[in-house]
Amino acid sequence: MTMRLFAVGLSHRTAPIELREQVDFSRAGVCAALERLAARNIAREIAVLSTCNRAEVYVAADADRAVDGIFSFFAEYHGVAPDDLAPHLYVHHGADVARHLFRVAAGLDSLVVGEPQILGQVKSAYTVASEGHFTGTVLNRLFHVAFAAGKRVRAETGLGEGAVSVSYAAIALARKIFGDLEGLRVLILGAGEMATLTGVHLRAQKVRHITVGSRTRGAAESLAAHIAAEVVDWSELEGAIEAADIVVTATGAPSAILTRAGIGRAMKSRRERALFIIDIAVPRDVEATAGALEQVFLYNIDDLQGIVKENLARRAGELERADAIIDTEATKFAAWLQSREIIPTVVALRERFEAIRRAELQRLQPKLNGLPPEAQAQVDHITRLIVEKLLLAPTEQLKAVSDNSLAASYSDALNRLFSLPSPDRSDADEPTASKPTGS
Repeated sequence: MTMRLFAVGLSHRTAPIELREQVDFSRAGVCAALERLAARNIAREIAVLSTCNRAEVYVAADADRAVDGIFSFFAEYHGVAPDDLAPHLYVHHGADVARHLFRVAAGLDSLVVGEPQILGQVKSAYTVASEGHFTGTVLNRLFHVAFAAGKRVRAETGLGEGAVSVSYAAIALARKIFGDLEGLRVLILGAGEMATLTGVHLRAQKVRHITVGSRTRGAAESLAAHIAAEVVDWSELEGAIEAADIVVTATGAPSAILTRAGIGRAMKSRRERALFIIDIAVPRDVEATAGALEQVFLYNIDDLQGIVKENLARRAGELERADAIIDTEATKFAAWLQSREIIPTVVALRERFEAIRRAELQRLQPKLNGLPPEAQAQVDHITRLIVEKLLLAPTEQLKAVSDNSLAASYSDALNRLFSLPSPDRSDADEPTASKPTGS
């Protein structure tokens, strides 16, 4: 049975933030999602990539119907109506899966093109799947080549130069609003990677004062020490909001931490002073209705699109070079994937024809014994040529197929038509996603 490679998911390119919040696999943990999906026995290998801007499932499966199974899993696992989900999901097949993942790992499909965090997120997604024994030969190869492609893009192009991240885009948005940020007071909520990057960028802008708040006091103190900021207790957030000009939220909370009511109370003592809130968390940290309050200007991660477009325009030349690298790596992977399906079938088909030829010669041996040795050798040579001629066209047609799903279908058909033995695969003894041995 040949293996099909698929990727099903949605991202900031296809779905609004409201839907991305609903399908966030990280809320319950990626490992839990892998176990639930594996229990459905629809794929041999699985991996789940979940970031603030995308939710994707990668699988190697025996049949095309695995795509329907993944779609159902998306809807049922997150409690989203299939009709609400379907218009926003994309599906990649075969070599297109590689091209997509390579672009993701290189930061070419990110909200802010070239942002460096995504490669680490892809590595983390693979590590969880691999350590849980949910991957095998196909996904192992796919992700390792993705890591190499991402590194090549960063090393051989200028996309990685300078500060390019969602956090930096947030600061760029603040500068568009205020102009010079020097002299402003900023409150950062969260102490993770995005919060840290935000603090570093803000400190470089010479803001007057930075305050950090986190549910974990130790994490807040660590970040505050790193960026020369002060710490506010989580219970005193409303007071910190009263004093701030800009609030940047980047926590990993599963639901809103700032409500319209709480922000409304903080605004009463500000005397019409405007408050700019930039929510770069997914799920969002701030209730969307808070933006309707007087003098409250609320932006979320999707509002950074204008900055992203400017970023794309400046980096057009580098993008072409990056895409060329991705094309090269994707072509190599496609050749490996296709050969993995076709070569065993071609070998098995030749062995079957050769076995038939030998069997027929053996059956006719009593009649051939009366021929001189030269004539017997000629019969052997002619029958070999006939077999070669018969196999030439199907072999060339198989090798010429560029679509991996079609190649897999051809291989399956030949295996069934000629009752070929199952190909000997290097991953034959590896655990499959339908029967994980870990997690």
